[in-house]
Amino acid sequence: MIIKLYKLALVIGLGYFVSSFAFHPIYFSVTEIEHNAKGNRLQVSCKIFAEDLEKTLSKTYHTHVDVSQTKDKVRLDKLLNDYIQKHLKIAVNNSMVSLNYLGYEKREEAIYCYFQVDNVHNIKTISVTDNILYEYEESQMSLLFITINGSRKNIDLTNPQDKIELKF
Repeated sequence: MIIKLYKLALVIGLGYFVSSFAFHPIYFSVTEIEHNAKGNRLQVSCKIFAEDLEKTLSKTYHTHVDVSQTKDKVRLDKLLNDYIQKHLKIAVNNSMVSLNYLGYEKREEAIYCYFQVDNVHNIKTISVTDNILYEYEESQMSLLFITINGSRKNIDLTNPQDKIELKF
């Protein structure tokens, strides 16, 4: 009988513990940067939760944003490109590079934005400033996955920290 009560208390306690995370969501975006040595380019993708992105773009640009509306694709392309260009900066070998916007797609609850940087040869250092959605949520995190010369680095930046420099 005591063991059954102990197990019941453990299950109830575990239930409260797990459910407490539902009231404290985690806010993050994911940026992946990969050097394509054969093509001499950086391939960049940003994964951002659609709801958070919609709220941020709506507030930033003072307009209604619904990423599921395909009729608004041209307008949304402009907003996404502009927003990410302002919040994601990359320097290779101490020189800023220009992100060429390729487009976006919605997958489940996230928006994936794609960029490319051409004419990127021998990378010795890469510096990334990523503060995507930092104005949306104080606890926002940027998860960076950077692959250069076959070496993959994983970096977590937590608001207000938004910059990392790596040597390869």
